[in-house]
Amino acid sequence: MNRTLDVATSLFASIARMGAGVSGRAAGPRPEKPLELYEFEACPFCRKAREALTTFDLDAMIYPCPKGGTRYREEVRRRGGKALFPYLVDPNTGTEMYESDDIIRYLAERYGQGKVPALLALGPITTASSAAASLWRPLRGAMHRASKAPEKPLELYSFEASPYCRIVREALCELEIPYLLHNVGKGSAKREAFTALSGKMMVPYLVDPNTGRSMFESADIVAYLNETYAA
Repeated sequence: MNRTLDVATSLFASIARMGAGVSGRAAGPRPEKPLELYEFEACPFCRKAREALTTFDLDAMIYPCPKGGTRYREEVRRRGGKALFPYLVDPNTGTEMYESDDIIRYLAERYGQGKVPALLALGPITTASSAAASLWRPLRGAMHRASKAPEKPLELYSFEASPYCRIVREALCELEIPYLLHNVGKGSAKREAFTALSGKMMVPYLVDPNTGRSMFESADIVAYLNETYAA
């Protein structure tokens, strides 16, 4: 896809969600271990769960489960009995669950102040606008592409509503590359530490412990992922 069109459609996807997943604040207790989320980028219900992670300033291990994927889809079926997404695992409490609305309520009660944010609490309106966001990026972050599995998970500094971060997450999803997602939305308590690490407050920022590479710029990251991991 043409780069200008790629960024523009990703931006329109963010606009469709009216600012959800832009800001993050640690309003409640922090988990000792990262949460785990099995999902795929194009899924509107998964988007809602990822927006909640940004909103509550939570990091999570992301296990991409694109259609046709073979690495993690069966793990969800094994754990929960069906290949339905998103699927949240909280190793801090032993909680595992399907259903985006249940996941959002759980995160609000456990790691927020008990209240679901307005942009995630509008029921069918929330779901419809999330589906509209997916329509701007047809098939991106939906289908599996053959790839080599990394020995160690990658790390991505991101926030859900960033159009540039979305482009990177789509590539990671399609290639079924697991990664530790560090949410650094506006207002995040982690922004200062991230800036000290990377040298500036700019996302996306990818760290690959398998090669020692780290980089900004979505186009460069996607090119790197394709060169390094696409089969």
